[in-house]
Formats: sequence, C-alpha cells, structure tokens
Amino acid sequence: MIPMNHYLVVSTILFFVGIYGFIARKNMLAVLISIELVLNAVEINFSVFNRYLYPERLEGMFFSLFGIAISAAETAVAIAIIINVYRSVQNIDIRHIDKLKG
Repeated sequence: MIPMNHYLVVSTILFFVGIYGFIARKNMLAVLISIELVLNAVEINFSVFNRYLYPERLEGMFFSLFGIAISAAETAVAIAIIINVYRSVQNIDIRHIDKLKG
C-alpha cells in the first residue's frame, strides 16, 4: 500500500503548478488548464483522505465524482466564452481583453 504522504506530495505539486500557471500565464487556455490542475489536486485530496480515514465509506469518492462533473461543465462554459472572445478580438491573450469594453 502506498503511503498517504506520496499522494499528498503529488497533490501539493499539482496545486502549486496550477497556482503558478494561473498567475504567470497570459493565454486564456493556459489559465483554464491551470484551474483544472488545481481542481484535480483537490479531487486527489478528497479521494486520499477518504481512503485513509474512512475506508468503509465513499463520501470522498462521491465528492471527487461531483468535482469532476463540475469541472467538465466549467470547462465547457469557459471554452465557449474563450471562443466568443476570440471571434470578437481575434486574440485570447488576457492582456488584450480590455478591447471588449467598447
């Protein structure tokens, strides 16, 4: 059995890579991928803590499945928004998003 620390290290690395990508990237798709990395880190934590603290229950697994469904819906909406921004501005760089104001 793999120790819980290994899962938590992977989850922490995913979380901080996602936070760095969210702050450092200027492309909307890269920011969306970074947000997905953060959400995946949270879902790993749900599953790991459920497995090690309450192995007979499945609440953490259900939260993870619910989080995956929410992530899929959020990604679909975000990609639709990014496509509409690209159609009007011809660029998906966050620095040029202020051109939508007028």
